[in-house]
Amino acid sequence: MFDARVSKLLNEQINKELYSAYLYVHFSNYFTDAGLIGFANWYRVQAMEERDHAMLFIQFMQNNELPVTLEAIAKPEADTSHHLTVLKEGLAHEQFVTASINAIYEVAHDVKDYRTMQFLDWFIKEQAEEETSATEQIRKFELFGNDAQGLFLLDKDLGMRTYAPPSLVL
Repeated sequence: MFDARVSKLLNEQINKELYSAYLYVHFSNYFTDAGLIGFANWYRVQAMEERDHAMLFIQFMQNNELPVTLEAIAKPEADTSHHLTVLKEGLAHEQFVTASINAIYEVAHDVKDYRTMQFLDWFIKEQAEEETSATEQIRKFELFGNDAQGLFLLDKDLGMRTYAPPSLVL
């Protein structure tokens, strides 16, 4: 039997993951408009990953006979006044998602919901990787982004990122 609070938080996380995908499509569009196709690619791949995260939460809930409730996804609100600002917005959003997953884990721990805790273990590791990756993008931009050749090479590097579906087994 699942705790109602855990179920509610899992449902909310689905919406947060879908919002994340929507936000990253917004960032991808921003970079496309700026002519930075590699940056756009990086965020497009990021959007696909976030969509998959939402689907993993949905599948977990369905596998455990929990009702899935989808809510409206808000329009992305982010400062896109500068390339570096967008990258920092991405990191801040990943930190927000990490805090959200940690909050679910804490409630699951409090009610001894070991199944949900085990499920969330993968996401906790994933969020550490997401924050590291976002931080790395900021550092690289701060080092090379103000130089045209450096920005060109960084954009080219980010364009090499490919999509790989998550390997979490439910």
